[in-house]
Amino acid sequence: MVDIARITEVVEPEVQALGFDLVRVRIFGKSEVGDDEIALQIMAENPATGQLVLDDCATLSRRISDKFDALEEAGETLIEEAYRLEVSSPGIDRPLTRPKDWATWTGHEAKVNLIESVAENRKALHGDLAGIEGDLVQFDDRKSGRVTFPLSNVQSARLILTDKLIAATRPLAVEGADEILEEQED
Repeated sequence: MVDIARITEVVEPEVQALGFDLVRVRIFGKSEVGDDEIALQIMAENPATGQLVLDDCATLSRRISDKFDALEEAGETLIEEAYRLEVSSPGIDRPLTRPKDWATWTGHEAKVNLIESVAENRKALHGDLAGIEGDLVQFDDRKSGRVTFPLSNVQSARLILTDKLIAATRPLAVEGADEILEEQED
């Protein structure tokens, strides 16, 4: 069995050393990825942009691989079986994994799956983030209205791609985009 807490403990300093924030560490099992190996997903972001560019992903991937190799040489194997390392940006329809995600994206549409049901015996919510105080999330569900639940009750949550979210998300760079469009049109 893979110890996600230990992997997070190893990965987070490597992410921070590059000036990034760790968003999520997750293992996808064989049945989820549809092949013979598991995938270790490391999701990180540049705190200034909320994103990572491809070069950042590659640099972080090499750094994490080197750290895992060094630990293995020292006698600690974090993942016993074959696995694929995936380093990525959270993307525009990002998962909500940290208290600051819930605060930053207040007012935006999201889907939330809970461990234990809340209002009207519901575990699946769809609505707008209404804020967070301490460990308590306030959420305006489309069917149940305002509900409150602890972060520890969240199984998964992600933003929904909307025009409002697109408008609130800054592109990393748009220089050269006109030239690309012109070449495609020719």
